[in-house]
Parts: sequence; structure tokens; C-alpha cells
Amino acid sequence: MKLFSHRKRPVHLGPYPLERLPRLADPAASPPGRSASLPPRPSESAGEGPLGAGHAYKLYADLFDAQVHGDLAPRAPVPEERADRSHNLKAGLYFLDADMVGCGLIPDDAWSAGQHPDHRYAVVTLASFTREVTGDQPGDAWIDGTRQTNADLRAGELAVITASYIRNLGFDAKAHTPSLSDLDIDRVALQAGLVEIDGGELRAPYLAGGFGLSVVSTELELEPDAPLARRGPAAALRSTRGPAWWFGWGGTRAGLGRLNGDHRPLHMGRYPMERVKRVDEPTTLIIEDEVPRVPVRAGGFPRAAHGDLGPKFQGDVKVFAFKTPQAQSYVQQIGSMVQHQDGEVATEVDPSTSDPGRNADDLKALSYHLGGDMVGVCRVPTHAWYSHKGNGTPIETYHQNAIVILLDQGYETMEGASGDDWVSGAQSMRAYMRGAQIAGILAEHIRSLGYGARSQTNRDSDVLHIPLVLHAGLGELSRIGELVLNPFVGPRFKSVVVTTDMPLTPDRHVDFGLQDFCSKCTKCARECPCGAIAFGDKIMFNGAEMWKPDVEKCTKYRLGNLKGAACGRCMKTCPYNTEGVLAERAFLWSAIKVPFTRRWITHLDDKVGNGSINTIKKWWWDLEWKDGQTIEPARGTNARDLDLNGGRIADKQKIALYPADVLPPGDNQMVPVKLDRKQAVETGAKAESPDAARRRVGR
Repeated sequence: MKLFSHRKRPVHLGPYPLERLPRLADPAASPPGRSASLPPRPSESAGEGPLGAGHAYKLYADLFDAQVHGDLAPRAPVPEERADRSHNLKAGLYFLDADMVGCGLIPDDAWSAGQHPDHRYAVVTLASFTREVTGDQPGDAWIDGTRQTNADLRAGELAVITASYIRNLGFDAKAHTPSLSDLDIDRVALQAGLVEIDGGELRAPYLAGGFGLSVVSTELELEPDAPLARRGPAAALRSTRGPAWWFGWGGTRAGLGRLNGDHRPLHMGRYPMERVKRVDEPTTLIIEDEVPRVPVRAGGFPRAAHGDLGPKFQGDVKVFAFKTPQAQSYVQQIGSMVQHQDGEVATEVDPSTSDPGRNADDLKALSYHLGGDMVGVCRVPTHAWYSHKGNGTPIETYHQNAIVILLDQGYETMEGASGDDWVSGAQSMRAYMRGAQIAGILAEHIRSLGYGARSQTNRDSDVLHIPLVLHAGLGELSRIGELVLNPFVGPRFKSVVVTTDMPLTPDRHVDFGLQDFCSKCTKCARECPCGAIAFGDKIMFNGAEMWKPDVEKCTKYRLGNLKGAACGRCMKTCPYNTEGVLAERAFLWSAIKVPFTRRWITHLDDKVGNGSINTIKKWWWDLEWKDGQTIEPARGTNARDLDLNGGRIADKQKIALYPADVLPPGDNQMVPVKLDRKQAVETGAKAESPDAARRRVGR
């Protein structure tokens, strides 16, 4: 529970108040205590046992190590100010969930023998160990002994991505990971003021435990941070352990662990989802035998790729979400991980996995350890399986259960954006990338225990994610349409799924009053740039009750957006897109527990300006990746404020519906099937109401 907002804290400063620490005057000065050999870092308290998941990490560490260097793009129009460059790289790493970041000079003696490229500057990333809770906790047998491996993988991943991004800007850069480096990483981190020698150990300020480190060496000139100055006990207490630090004053991560949820068992996560009302059925009607299985080919983006929307959108679909230098770096990782989504299953089932409830808790704990933000478990209904893969191959259902993991797209970056500007696609790709890694490691470990498991990612999935997010008790269907909204992060997430035949106890559905709230709030519809979100009532579509969006309009806008990459305007402006401070929790409680307050809460959300652009949080450069290089966008950048008059189209709005019986066959490959919008609008006007459907089926 955060007490103080970080709305006024620039993103490049990060979650820890490193700027409060005393430093040497000269970035090139020798750090205090530096010698020929540096002391060790803090280590883990427990070793890895026979059920440890450490084996599953190597596949991904090897993937990253294979990409430490690469092709160099032409020079991009980046700022000349070295401070601006450092701030951009730091903020980009904090966007990727780094715990601490520093920029520094590389000491000559940090290079391995024979290695000394023309790289003077370093970007150092620190990833801390995940928290430990005393006592016998779910997941301990799988997690203990892997905290260093976990932190090292995260640090290595971020170095590879950052080096790729810098090369996309036209400057040479190389990643140095914990398992493959030409540098003494600890020595560079000490020079950059990210760590210090304290009590015979190499420690990170504000952290009690261990951490992983990585470095990007580059020719890009940066504003270097100076080494930390030596501090006596009193100075150390003032700079790192004062009241401001304990309570998180200024929007930093609080030193009082309870405010960060550190006291909660790992399998419960940091969000108190257990306090949300649980019910046996979803809060929206689903008539199971009327929900058809659909092919991957029928989705909006695959239809564009097959030419159904015309040649212009067929070209746009190849770049729309990753036409920025950051997203290019993320999508490269997404593609490389597909090969590890499935694999060999151990010949024997481990006897420790007979309890479905314990299995579910263990899997949740491991998912949180790997970086998931929220986790749920459900059965996989038949209609959640696609009928055909993207290449037209029929899909036979093969697993009964699913672990569903949500990845927050980042409140800070969403605050600085319009929702449909040049960072939008990167927000999606960053979450998809992290999800693919988490689910891949999770599935690999499940297979080692003797059960089939496959990670289902945005690049290659045999299941639809939305129904699984709903059935896993992670939210309710919202007005945004075919999107589940979570009570704590709203619609600001992407999902990844692991399907498995491991026995698991499913979670129950949630009911936090969203159907009534969304019936009173039309903010997402009002703010949608293309009018694709319905202002009207819910309807029945393919056997399910929902506010059905106009998928054709939404798809075309996201593909053809000339002043940004893709679109997340609905997520940006939703009243549930909250930071998570104490004051917001009061309104959340009211929205859930006191129904009559819901209407005025939506008005208050406008009144305080939620959904506007917070310029303090704008950290990225508005740049476009086109034809193998980074350029300034020809059409500029979307910078929308709230459109309080956006509801003027409500009475004229027409939603086009394309039910299953008019979708392209699953085995149709690259034969365009044009959309008949006139007929689709007529279908939308005749859609069955949920009340009529309930009467029809006796529900």
C-alpha cells in the first residue's frame, strides 16, 4: 500500500532515492575501498534442492547471451545533451522493471585481457532478489536457491534489450551479462555509483539482500554518475534509513516492507485479490453450448494480414505495434522464445505434486518470483481453444487446466502518454516479452515434474486469453468490450497463459460490481479515437453477454495510426487505471461496496483530470523505426487531452458485428475474405439482448 504518490517524480530517478546519496565530485575518481579484488555480494540464505526450478532458466539465459551484440542502424536524430541520453536509457530500464540503474565511465582495468573496444560509457542495471517470507511457504521447494539465477536472468535480459535499442539509434553497444561478459561487472557498477563496499561485502544501498548486475558498454556519450562517497554510520542512516525512506516520501519505494506487501506470502502476490468477492459464475452470461470455437485466422490482425481489410492495412499489420526503436528490441526477444514454448516431458510424475491445491499455490509463487503481477488458475473451457492455428492446422484440445498471468503495462509510462502515441506499442510488446519468458520457464519446470505444459504467448497461442482471464478470477468483462478489467490495475495489463495437465484447484470468479459501474461510466467510449467502444447496452455475441466493440474500426485505427504505434487510449482513460496509493484505495472500496457512489466517482475522475497527460512522466523520444532506421515521425505525435464532449456521437453510433458464421474458415490461407460492413451494422442492430437470452435459456 503506497502512502505517497510518485506523480511528480521523473521516471529516470527510479523507485529508490539514489539521488539523495552523497557522491564523489569526479565520475572518474576511484571509489572508496576499491582494490585489486572486490568483496563478494550478499548471497542467498538457502541452496537449491532437487525440485528447484533453476534448470529452466538456462534456455533463456542462452537466448540472451546469443544476442549480446548485433547489427548497427544508421544514426538517429537523438538529443545532443548527454544528460537527456542518460535519462532516456535509465527511464527505459525502469519501464522494464529494473530496480536500480546507473550510467558511468568504464575503468580501464575493468576490461578483460585483450578486450578494450571504443566504449567509454556504461549503463549498469541492478535486479534485486525476490522477497522471502519466513516459515514453510508454498513454492519454497521450487524457488529456494534460484534467487541469484532469477536476478541474473533479469539483469541479462535488460542489458541485451538496452544494447539493441542503442544500436537501433545508430550507436555501437554491447551487452555484458552475468554469464557472458568482457567486463568485470562489479567493478563497473562500483564506478557508476550503483553499489558500495560496506562491511566486507559489495552492497546496494537500500537493499538488505542480494542482486544481479549487468552492463551495457557503448560509444554513445552519456552523463556519468559518480561513485558513492564513503559514509559514516550517522550519514548512512540519514541518507538511506530516514523517515522519508521508511514511508516512501516523494513517491519512492517505502523502506517499511509492509507497505510494499513484503509480509505477504509469495503465492498471494502484492495485490489483495483474496479480499474481492468470489462467486461461482461469471458476472456476465455465457451460454457454453452457444459459444463457437474460432480460428486464429478470424482475429482482426490476422484478417488484416490476409488482405481482408485491403492492401494498405495488410502492409500496416507487419509493423504497427513495433514501429519504434524500443519495441523493435522487445519483439526480437518475443520471436526468439517461441522455440521453447513446448518441450519434452519427464517420464515419471514427481510424487510431491499429488495435491491440486498445493500445486496451484506453488505455481502462483513461482510465477510471482519470475515477475508476474497477478496470477489465477482455471479450467480451460472447450470454446477457449482456437479451432485452427494461424497456419490453418486444426487444433485438438490437449490440456485441462490453465495458469493465467497478468503483466502490468506500467502506470508511470501510461501517465505520460496519450494512449495512442509512440510508446503505446512498446507498452504492449514489453508486457508480451516479459510474459513469454515467465510462462516459458514455468512450463519448462512443470514438464520436468512429469506433466505436459505449453506456454501460450501473443506470438503463438492455441487458446484465447480473454475467457481464461475471466474464468481464472482475475476480473470481469468491461465496457471496453472483449477485455477483462481487474479491480487493482484496471485494463492496464497483458496476459500470458500456461496450459497443463498438472492437477490444479481452480480459482472462483470475482464480482466487484463492475457491470453496474460500467453501465454508469462511458468514459472509455467517449475517449476512443475511432468510436469503436459501445455507448449503449450489452448484447449477446457468439453466446456471451458483453458490450461489443466495433472490432473493424478498432483494428483499422490501431493499424493505421500515423501519429503513434497501435493504441491503448481506453486503458489510459479508464477510472480503474490507478496508481495504487492509499487515497485511491478508498475510492476503489467505495466503487465496490457502495453502489450509489459509482456514478459520481466517474464524474470525479474527470474532475481531477485522470486520463490527462502527465508531462513529468514523458521519458521516451517520439521516434519511428522505418526501413531499418530510426527517424522523426513525418506526421508528428498524438497528444490528446480528455474529450469531455466525446459523447456527442452516442446517438449516432453504429456497431458492426461479425459473428462466427461470417468469419473466414480456419484453413483459409492468404485468400482475402472482404468484410461486408453494411450487413455487419444490420446484424449489430438486431443483436439479442441479455435479458431475452436469459428468458430463452431459462437462466
